[in-house]
Parts: sequence; C-alpha cells; structure tokens
Amino acid sequence: MENDVIALGELLIDFTENDTSSQGNPMFEANPGGAPCNVLAMLNNLGHKTAFLGKVGEDQFGVLLKETLNSLGIDTSYLYMDKEVRTTLAFVHTAPDGDRDFAFYRNPGADMMLTEDEVKEEMIKKYKIFHYGTLSMTHEGVRKATYKGIQIAKDNNLILSFDPNLRRPLWNALEDAKEQILYGLGQCDVLKISDEEILFVSDKETIEEGVAWIRNQFQNIKLLLATLGKEGSIAYYKDMKVTGKPFLNPDTIETTGAGDTFCGCVLHYILTNGLQDLTEDKLSDMLRFANAASSLITTRRGALKVMPTTKEIETYLADIKR
Repeated sequence: MENDVIALGELLIDFTENDTSSQGNPMFEANPGGAPCNVLAMLNNLGHKTAFLGKVGEDQFGVLLKETLNSLGIDTSYLYMDKEVRTTLAFVHTAPDGDRDFAFYRNPGADMMLTEDEVKEEMIKKYKIFHYGTLSMTHEGVRKATYKGIQIAKDNNLILSFDPNLRRPLWNALEDAKEQILYGLGQCDVLKISDEEILFVSDKETIEEGVAWIRNQFQNIKLLLATLGKEGSIAYYKDMKVTGKPFLNPDTIETTGAGDTFCGCVLHYILTNGLQDLTEDKLSDMLRFANAASSLITTRRGALKVMPTTKEIETYLADIKR
C-alpha cells in the first residue's frame, strides 16, 4: 500500500462532558483528539495509509495518544514525546444543540514544542497529500516547523490540504490568527473552511461574498469546500458550485470532529479521483458521502476513536434513500 496522507499539527486530549456524578458534578471523559489526527483516523477507516507529525508530552496522556494512533493504524514514527512539557488538554463544553466551547490548557502544551529541525524531508516526500491547520501556527517555533513542512511538501509536489480550524482562545490577538490563515490560504490546493472562518478572514457580510474574495485572492486553491453546519456544505471547483444537503440526525449529541470527518472523506475522494478532472456528479457524490459521515460522527462522543467505517456510511445513505 502506498503512503497517502501525512498531517502536521496538534494531538491532544478532549475532555468532553459525559453525565453528572451522584453529587451533581459534571463528569468528563478523556477523548483522544486533535483535528489533524481526526482527519487521519477517518482516512484510515477508508483504507488509506497515513502518518502524523507532531509532539505530545511524555506523560500518561501522551502515552495514551500514541497507543491510540497505533491502534488505529496511523504511523507514529514521527510523533515526538517531550520530557519537559505536558500534553495539551482541551475541555469541551457542549451546548444543548450540540455546539461547543473550548477551554485549552496549553501554556505551553507539548504540541507547541515541535521544532523546525524535527521536520525532515524524508518524512514528508513519500506521501501524496500534506494536511495542516493553524493550531500549529499560534507560536513562533511550531509555526516555523509548519512552514518548513509546507515548503517540503510543495518542493516534492504533494497536494496541500488546509483546514484553518480557528480556535479563538488560543491566539494572543485575532489579527495574528487572520495573518496565519491568510498564509495557509496562499499555500494550499484544497481548502476546507467553515462559514465562520470564511466571514472572519474575508471581512465580508455573506458566505458567497467571502468565498468569491478568497477565490479571487488565492487562485492556487483548486478545490474549496465550505462547511455550513446544519445547512450542509458547498464545493467550489473551476466554474462549478455544487451544494451538498445536510443530513440532520435526531441522535446528535455533539459536533466534535464533524468537520474533520468531512475533510477526511474529501481527501479520500481526491486520492481516489485526483484533483484535475472532477465533474459535477463526482463533487455531488463526494459531498453526499462526506455529509453523511459527518452526520454519523455527531451521534458519538469524541472523534478520533469512533470515526465511521465505509460500511456504516453506505448503510446510512441507503437507509436515507428508503
């Protein structure tokens, strides 16, 4: 099997609310998480060979995360363990409609400690797609490591995939966040971006205006995917605009990992069909499959360990057709 996708970024523990104790206190479940690895977990479920490049602490959570990736078949050869700095933790508060707020314990966290020297060409060049976000751009050291990874990927003709994954609490100033998102937009071939991020980075009033601005400014982007939460998703490719309707699930409990699930499914389609000659039908199939997978993940707590399988997604789509 060929090597398909390598992702650089954060690997952390998402503490998600799961019931209350007998004393009425909220109880939290330690779910392995981190957007880039969620994407890889989805890809592995779809039969692809993936690797993660990043850093965790040499502590109980770091060990748990490494064991989790190994159990999922994600290559951890490039997962570093920091003896000094602890694994990053995120506490996720889920609203009644499934939306989330995050509180991060990352001052610093091990994922910020990845250095330029630890990013090497031989790690990246044997893959087809390099996937990155902005949590690895919040601080100078790890930002340089990310920039180096992006440059190596470009030099070796990988497809570059970018999901800004804006987490406002992690930035000292939102202007810095915007600057790094703009940098990321300027490097990628495939962009998966949420409605909130489109408006944030473009300063426009509507999604359509925001997307038009991004596509005009960054003509390197071959495929732009806008995720709209409960409104579904849209793919923009060449002169095509293809809309994917949402699959609203009555069993939704939280939305953690929905965008990453979507992103993994999109990269699966690109690995299968290429990026050169996508048709309206192919884009429509891609969005249908990705939206269905995203809907399924909202019925489960966490993301990394519970990504849907191909069979689950196909069964879900078949049931919807009935």
